[in-house]
Amino acid sequence: MSTATVDLTDPGLWARPDVGGIVADLRAQAPVHRTETALDGPVWSVLGYDLGSRVLTDATTFSSTGGSLLGTGGAPAGAGKMMALSDGPRHRELRAPVLPYFSPKGVRGAAQSITELAKRVVEDAVEQGEADLVDVLATVPLVVMCDLLGIPGDDRDLVVAVCDEAFLAQTPDARRAGHQKLLPYLFEKVVQRRKNPADDLISTLATHRIKGRRLPIEDVVLNLDNIVVGGVQTVRHTAAMSVHALMRRPGLWKALAEGADLDLATDELLRFTSVGLHVLRTATTQVELGGHIIEAGDKVAVWTWSADHDPAMFDRPDELLLDRSPNRHLALGVGAHYCVGAPLAKAELKAIYAALLDQVAVLEPVGDAVHNRSIINFGFDHLPVRLRAR
Repeated sequence: MSTATVDLTDPGLWARPDVGGIVADLRAQAPVHRTETALDGPVWSVLGYDLGSRVLTDATTFSSTGGSLLGTGGAPAGAGKMMALSDGPRHRELRAPVLPYFSPKGVRGAAQSITELAKRVVEDAVEQGEADLVDVLATVPLVVMCDLLGIPGDDRDLVVAVCDEAFLAQTPDARRAGHQKLLPYLFEKVVQRRKNPADDLISTLATHRIKGRRLPIEDVVLNLDNIVVGGVQTVRHTAAMSVHALMRRPGLWKALAEGADLDLATDELLRFTSVGLHVLRTATTQVELGGHIIEAGDKVAVWTWSADHDPAMFDRPDELLLDRSPNRHLALGVGAHYCVGAPLAKAELKAIYAALLDQVAVLEPVGDAVHNRSIINFGFDHLPVRLRAR
């Protein structure tokens, strides 16, 4: 494939086995490319780590309010109302009530229950003998997120289905339809919690006040929608992609089983998989970036996966080095928009890996892994495996 014809916004590109080489050629040619896209018009694609980090940490020049993801089909309705689509003081105001649920201290309090949940999930899969690992591993972030929000068990299949549709559907209209199914459900819960608050995240946001005024219900619902979808999908796809990578490298699986540092390994698996493929920003003023003049209003997409495989930042970036340190990857963002749920996501991933290592002697594919078709989350629709008990 000629680099001149590469469209990074084509979901089919990311399902190709040679995508790493294609992206590496693009990045070597130039760290910034002008990409003509079918849905978003011209977009500046940032492929290098240094420039990507610069864009993501300079909210004054590169704003989130114009949208944080490509392919959403127009101006975002939640601009200035959602953490993901706000900057500066407004972003901090929206982030503040959520932080205690996802802080390292809060996560430590939930660590035991997350560990036990992961053990039960893996136990059930081992008993089955064969399972689709994507569905199996999705259970952990789903249950954790639903517990945080106070979503009852009977509603959890609905949450998974609409999360898939909202993030992984093929068109902007289909993705909007997914959100439109989740939003009324969340709206109903927010209204209920305003009348009768409980000890959960929905209640906290529903009753939160900024300068004496409660957040509008619309703002509460939009932020909850983003938290639910992002929290479930990121861990689900990182876990499946990570296990797939380890299955193809038995020596690394053995090293983990023999006591390799799980904290370092989790960060390296996050870097290596980088399932959140890109982050979008909008230039607020004319600026030079990678030898190009970016005009105010231009869309700038930082391709996280490419930045996290940049040899200028990472030694042997295409190798999975479980003891890599330091490891300043961008898989969970950087700067003010660093993923609010990062400590929880890492705790869930470590619990999943530990449960698999503790209970599974052999993990092997029993069919082809099927990539999803998305430029938002890089992952699998299906990963059929056989699990043999330790």
